[in-house]
Amino acid sequence: MTLSILSWILLMTFINGVIALGGSITLLISKRNLQKTLLFLVSFSIGGLLGGVIFHLLPEALGGLTPFKTIAITIMGIMAFYLIEKYLHWHHCHKGKCDVHPYTNLILFGDAIHNFIDGLIIASSFLINIPFGILTSMLIILHELPQELGDFGVLVYGGMSKKKALIYNFISQLTAVLGGIVGYYFLEAHNYTIYLLPFAAGGFLYIAINDLTPEVFKKGKAIKKLPHIIAIILGLVIMLSAKILVG
Repeated sequence: MTLSILSWILLMTFINGVIALGGSITLLISKRNLQKTLLFLVSFSIGGLLGGVIFHLLPEALGGLTPFKTIAITIMGIMAFYLIEKYLHWHHCHKGKCDVHPYTNLILFGDAIHNFIDGLIIASSFLINIPFGILTSMLIILHELPQELGDFGVLVYGGMSKKKALIYNFISQLTAVLGGIVGYYFLEAHNYTIYLLPFAAGGFLYIAINDLTPEVFKKGKAIKKLPHIIAIILGLVIMLSAKILVG
């Protein structure tokens, strides 16, 4: 049985929500091994996000918008994600325990806003076509996993019990489902889908360049950065391959 567009949106946004439970993995992995694993995921995420912007989001946007509108909305996306990060303190933390953000209620609120936007982006991509929606959803899930692993550490560090941290983080992540439902009915009715693509591109660019890249290329020996450079290239190649296959 073929899934409807709304069913795909609900499925992918729910999977995105389940990613929040990935924080429990931090209980089973040593801090040293967790850091290495997360940094590799982060590196792959950089390539995937940049590849998604270059090979998918911006070309799709340019198919329906002028270059000026595409660039302008992309910049708006960058600024919006900047404001979310600075004023709602949404951030990425890729260590098993993060000591930079003890304000647990604030990070949950910021994540809820961010996840709602993710739901809107997922909905808009499925309204274009299902393969593009699946690809965009995977990009979002890819960059969510390292963040959720880190956020779990933040919540526990801030005083929450491990069980409570998992439950609250999961609830915060499920706002993506709400965003998907709102996006499906609102964007389809008003034909705003095309405008959300460059906005998403701006958000992905901000995440990849401002949040993730500094984590990977902190001071250290150059030779140790080589696996991460390879992971970034791999992410780019996979996104290019997906573009060639999907068209």
